[in-house]
Amino acid sequence: MKIQIETFTVHKRFALTISRGTTAESTNVLVKVEAEGITGWGEASPFSAGGTPQRTSEIVAALQNVAPQLERFSPFDRQEIEAFLMTLTKAGNFPSAAQAGLDTALQDWLGKKVGLPLWQLWGLDRNRIVPTSLTIGISSPDAAKTRVRHWFNLDSGSPETEAVTHGCAIKVKLGSPAGIAADRAMFLAVQEEAPPGSGFSIDANGGWTLEDAVAMSHWLSSRGVKYLEQPLPVAAQEELRHLYRDSPLPIFVDESCFTRADIIPLADRVHGINIKLMKCGGLTEAMRMIHTAHACGLQVMFGCYSDSVVANTALSHLSPLADYLDLDSHLNLIDDPFTGAIVQEGRLLPNDLPGLGVQRRAYNS
Repeated sequence: MKIQIETFTVHKRFALTISRGTTAESTNVLVKVEAEGITGWGEASPFSAGGTPQRTSEIVAALQNVAPQLERFSPFDRQEIEAFLMTLTKAGNFPSAAQAGLDTALQDWLGKKVGLPLWQLWGLDRNRIVPTSLTIGISSPDAAKTRVRHWFNLDSGSPETEAVTHGCAIKVKLGSPAGIAADRAMFLAVQEEAPPGSGFSIDANGGWTLEDAVAMSHWLSSRGVKYLEQPLPVAAQEELRHLYRDSPLPIFVDESCFTRADIIPLADRVHGINIKLMKCGGLTEAMRMIHTAHACGLQVMFGCYSDSVVANTALSHLSPLADYLDLDSHLNLIDDPFTGAIVQEGRLLPNDLPGLGVQRRAYNS
């Protein structure tokens, strides 16, 4: 099989600010696997989860290095390919985002080979897919209100947002460096502007102390919030146990959980995990994480970084197995080169095309 690598840059309509910084654009990598006249697509996106960032240049270099070594394999040899890549990963020579791009491309290839969309190949039910949330980054109260109006098409007229108006929840990024008073003011502004009946979740990206997290969990619990995501820094493992005991809201972790190996040590101090393709290394590991989490009695949510339609469509095929979804990054892009999963009544639904069901937009052909 042949591996091809192509970079593309996408720009956000609204820059996203979290507790660790702000992003306005991203240069991502389209990974192509070609064999038997069929080409499978996957995406590798740069990201940082608070530790060592995975940069585009490093992802591209890793893929370029491994491409000639993978030519001896068939796309059917996924177990052998994974074992080979694992030796590189353990040596620190193959980023998880690069593995996610390859794994997704192999899954797309298989779906195209048999002529079935992945959700159908896996026997999943699209009717079980829950609505996705729409993210409001850290900002001033007025800017947060503007972002809510845009997401829900109250003043933008954007065709992308028209589709997601009904049924979506709202994810609010807190953990502001200005402190929890600023967090509270921003959340109240979002709540005031949001459509009636909106559900809310909170993601602090590790930006709170234990004391602030406990206080905010009680303050938010009576304000329509469903759960807290990554309220404490990754290193605060013991504090997380205390928060689990004292918080009236369920606790999910993101930055603290990359692969299934991280789940069992967390199972006694969280209620759920956030799975992202770039963290875990692809759809294969995502499936394993889902089953591991469920075996531990934990809930599952899916998230994204600055991903395009390609990666979010890939996860949409597994979405019938998720309790919560946060697959909205592509909806905030002004120049996504691809089409794929579509939003209906707040739900990101994979289509009936084989594999991922992703195509280039006509103007990029």
